[in-house]
Amino acid sequence: MIYLPRIVDDELSRLVADLPAVAVDGPKAVGKSATGARLAATVIDLDLDDELELTRSNPARIQNLPAPVLVDEWQLFPQIWDKVRRWVDAGAGPGSFILTGSATPSEKPMHSGAGRIVRVRMRPMSLAERGVAQPSVSLADLLTGSIREVGGESNLTLEDYAEEIVSSGFPAIRQAPTRSRADVLNGYLSNIVEREFPEAGYLVRKPIALRNWLRAYAAATSSMTSYSSILDAATGGESDKPSQLTTVAYRETLERIWLLDELPAWTSNNPLTALARAPKHHLADPALAARMLGVNASSLLNYPNPDRPARPRQGTLFGALFESLATLCVRVYASASHAEVSYLRTTRGTHEVDLIVQREDGRILPIEVKLASTVDGKDVEHLLWLKKSLGDEVLDTVVITTGKGAYRRPDGVAVVPLGLLGA
Repeated sequence: MIYLPRIVDDELSRLVADLPAVAVDGPKAVGKSATGARLAATVIDLDLDDELELTRSNPARIQNLPAPVLVDEWQLFPQIWDKVRRWVDAGAGPGSFILTGSATPSEKPMHSGAGRIVRVRMRPMSLAERGVAQPSVSLADLLTGSIREVGGESNLTLEDYAEEIVSSGFPAIRQAPTRSRADVLNGYLSNIVEREFPEAGYLVRKPIALRNWLRAYAAATSSMTSYSSILDAATGGESDKPSQLTTVAYRETLERIWLLDELPAWTSNNPLTALARAPKHHLADPALAARMLGVNASSLLNYPNPDRPARPRQGTLFGALFESLATLCVRVYASASHAEVSYLRTTRGTHEVDLIVQREDGRILPIEVKLASTVDGKDVEHLLWLKKSLGDEVLDTVVITTGKGAYRRPDGVAVVPLGLLGA
């Protein structure tokens, strides 16, 4: 399989060069093993029975192998985490260990690893990493607050964005033949229920109930729908519905296998009051949500006139999935700048900003996401309200679109097609 460079590559290379132990977290098939193996001299794959048994019987052998030593799927032998932590305490040098894991084990290590093992989150590929467009606007530059001019032209159409939503940011899945990609995604989702849940310590007694809950969660993508409403949607008024305790276990297990990537509300270090605190719902990859809902690129689009461009099909699903794709991309780019991503909504819903990118010093870059090729005054009113409310704490203001070109409006808001945004 062709290796597609990842934005996290540079950060991981730096950390491995500087530190004795680094852990890479992310869902199965996101590319952790391939990325880590490029830096490793030795690979220990604990997903192989013989490697797992050998490591269990003699974990100390890892210390004597050529470094860096990559321990892949470390959660299958959680004790290795504590052993690496102790080896770091004993003086292991920079570039000794790389741990990659697709789950937080139910049998937790004795020590968190804080101060000894630095953790890096790996998400599915952004549009920039997929190579479908050439970015011309850097999120890192926008975070300086000093970029006045933005520009560039994108050749991505609405159909292209629909295709990218369903094609997945998992490297192996998106490189599968187009006609088989839905089957591969179906297999991935089945594996979650049949293998990953049990490996994470939760035996699924009613697989259909979990699948229904996942489908209802996917339908709530990019929303703050309450968990009780998601449960009601999953059960359709059935009297024999999963208990609240069961659905909490669903969420906790999906978080532990890195498949929920909920967006927190922005609540810290700001003078605004009466802000919502519930998270926005996102699966790790919007392609998983689309597949759970049984939609493909064509079903997101409407072709009212064969001589004119396609339009979004009536309803909010395409918009929600496009926002989820934009959120994934912004999170990948923000991680390269050590920035955090959240959203803002007042409790009464008077004002809402889709994404808040916060620098380490607390200053922010608010971003709206619009499934549209053009932007009008109504699309920027919440950004301008936030800029007026917080003044210089707001570094810049941005609207992400499906349009052709990046430009700056007379009111100062930068308009950037998603395909032109990069790290």
